[in-house]
Amino acid sequence: MVSVNVGLVHYVLDHIYGTLLHRTKLGTPFFSKGWGGTKLDLLERMVKQLFPEAPCQNWPPTAVQPKWKTVWETKNSCLREGVFRTTCDERLIDALPPESHNARVAFLTPKDVSPEKMACVVHLAGTGDHSFERRLRLGGPLLKDNIATMVLESPYYGQRRPSMQHGAKLQCVSDLLLLGKATIDEARSLLYWLQAEAGYGKMGICGLSMGGVHAAMVGSLHPTPIATLPFLAPHSAVVPFCEGLYRHATAWEALREDAAALAKDATSLTEDAASGISIEQVKDRLRSVLSLTDVTRFPLPKNPQAVIFVGATDDGYIPRHSVMELQKAWPGSEVRWVTGGHVSSFLLHNDSFRKAIVDALDRL
Repeated sequence: MVSVNVGLVHYVLDHIYGTLLHRTKLGTPFFSKGWGGTKLDLLERMVKQLFPEAPCQNWPPTAVQPKWKTVWETKNSCLREGVFRTTCDERLIDALPPESHNARVAFLTPKDVSPEKMACVVHLAGTGDHSFERRLRLGGPLLKDNIATMVLESPYYGQRRPSMQHGAKLQCVSDLLLLGKATIDEARSLLYWLQAEAGYGKMGICGLSMGGVHAAMVGSLHPTPIATLPFLAPHSAVVPFCEGLYRHATAWEALREDAAALAKDATSLTEDAASGISIEQVKDRLRSVLSLTDVTRFPLPKNPQAVIFVGATDDGYIPRHSVMELQKAWPGSEVRWVTGGHVSSFLLHNDSFRKAIVDALDRL
């Protein structure tokens, strides 16, 4: 009988999927238009304001009043969709593409249960999650536990995607930081609405992959205890883009050419001197920029016992050490492991993610 290492199979499947999706030349790579110029400078300054040494954490956030419409309702539940203007800083609104100025949210709730007797979890998008459906499927079965689901559509995704962007492949490095900062601001405003306007007794924030990084940041910055659930998430965007499979989907030469042009403009270097910028220097620069997304630099959440990280044992995108960095930075938090790779865990382990949501809310 031949023994099969199932973990290795999951890991190899991640790499096969990543090769087909990222290493072929069939699609546009990430950051094909370069760094983003002055937008990147603005984002670097503003993202630094999120860290604990900042004078304040800007609470309460900008209030929102979504305009709701009912999509469907049954005897036991109701799905509404809402629209509101993004709540990020006006300077960032000017930097966002026009398509991303209005945020969209889906809200799935049980009927005949008052909000103070319910919980609600805001679900943030992973890379390439352009619709509400996958996250609504994750949250739907939680209705029986009186847990509502709110799903935020990220900037640059779904109906908020710029017309010139292909799929999830952001055109500039600045777009990645803009997406993150706007998502964090919008999620904080929605949590404030759930608490102050809707009257929910317990709240949580969760996300898969990139959405998990954003969820960790939001949970860290929230002024009161909330359940915080990063699923299959790295401690920083440096991991997938500089060390993981996304490095094969990054337009390194376009970034090098843009860096050379910026250096020439800024320092009056000759064209030959500017073109001497190496790919290794470009990678170091990207690593420095993306270090702004390092969750371990964010403050400890108010109730770390209500933080549950879920990692995959054989993840080809997010290595185990990156998940453990998160727990190390937040003593009292819990790490759970599901058997599989990044892609297979998305498909096979929704029950484990739901169990983590219920358990984290029970700890509040």
